[in-house]
Amino acid sequence: MKDIYGKGLLAYLNGDKNAVFAVESDMAETEEWPIETFFRTYKQMPQIEKLALNQVQGSVLDIGAGAGSHILWLQERGVDATAIDISPGAVEVMQRRGVKKVYQQDFFNYEGQKFDTLLMLMNGVGITGRLDRLPRFFAQAKQLLSDKGKILLDSSDIRYLFEEEEGDFIPDPDDPYYGELKYSFHFDGEKGDFFDWLFIDFDTLSFWADTAGFTCKKIDEDKHFLYLAELKRKRG
Repeated sequence: MKDIYGKGLLAYLNGDKNAVFAVESDMAETEEWPIETFFRTYKQMPQIEKLALNQVQGSVLDIGAGAGSHILWLQERGVDATAIDISPGAVEVMQRRGVKKVYQQDFFNYEGQKFDTLLMLMNGVGITGRLDRLPRFFAQAKQLLSDKGKILLDSSDIRYLFEEEEGDFIPDPDDPYYGELKYSFHFDGEKGDFFDWLFIDFDTLSFWADTAGFTCKKIDEDKHFLYLAELKRKRG
């Protein structure tokens, strides 16, 4: 599988400060994403990401850590933080930026210590891909969480993209869930394979979390329908 994502991150780290990804999806026209976004400082992060970073507890697993901006901030504050990403290029970027514990791993196959916080930012729960994979996601989270651990994740409710002028949106129950998308990264003349990505509204996340034995609390939401959620195992 081509690592277009990692190639772009490495190009930026190596000095191409104007590097951009062309991002193709099955929902909208191809967009350009400045790669500098993945290297943003704490000051440049959205309020929801800052809030999440300040609510971590104990040892942290940063899942899909990308260029390492979140874990580097945590590291600087003495947090015991580990990063994983499936992209070899992203892992190299994090190593070169000074991330101490970083591994090229798929979250769904990762085995290691138990963590007090699983951190999934920048629509991190998207790695689940589809709603029917959420049971596997929660099962794996249980394997990696300490008894009193928590998941901090953000996602977006993208129903606004489908609303009529009157604000009406009634999903067809026979259609796939509207937050299930396919993406492909393009960079420097190369096109990556399409992959599944999930945007999940809070009520749907809460339903699946409850079914899997987790509580789900919305901590914050911005005007662009991006929200931060905290999930913990149910007691008793």
